[in-house]
Amino acid sequence: MPKPRKMLGSVDSPYIISLMNLIETQSKTTIAKWCIDYAEEHILSIYKKAYPNDNRLRDAINASNDWLDGKVKLPMVKKLILEARAAAREAEENPAAQAAARAVAQAATTIHTTTQSLSLAFYGCAAIAYDRVGIDEKAEVYEQIASEECTKMEAALRAIAVENEKNPAKINWYC
Repeated sequence: MPKPRKMLGSVDSPYIISLMNLIETQSKTTIAKWCIDYAEEHILSIYKKAYPNDNRLRDAINASNDWLDGKVKLPMVKKLILEARAAAREAEENPAAQAAARAVAQAATTIHTTTQSLSLAFYGCAAIAYDRVGIDEKAEVYEQIASEECTKMEAALRAIAVENEKNPAKINWYC
């Protein structure tokens, strides 16, 4: 049996392009808040289902929110993000949980690296798809789930988007 893909979607997918176009209109703070909130609300539970006593992802989310609120310094948050990334590496036997950990860690990373916002889509879609249908479905099934989930992600960003944002993030997607 082949290993499941780490990420779902492609930068050429219409739903990813649409999401990228919206992200580019928003400030770094709005993008980070959207990523962190979406990961917390829709993806963290996938990891927690498999590892209920592991709080590393929750700690990274909380620290990132605290940084956005000016309560903590970035070096402390970076340490917790590294712990969340370690959780992802350690979850290799559970593709849904591993993808969820990657999505959450990358969402937390957006507080200082805005381009990681797309990782929420790629890893998050994998987490949701593998949680919903497992790892043995046809590619079309995963593509459909990724499309649907990215549409939900875009709607969540639109719900908090600042119209005519005066300070949109400067993003180089293909660096």
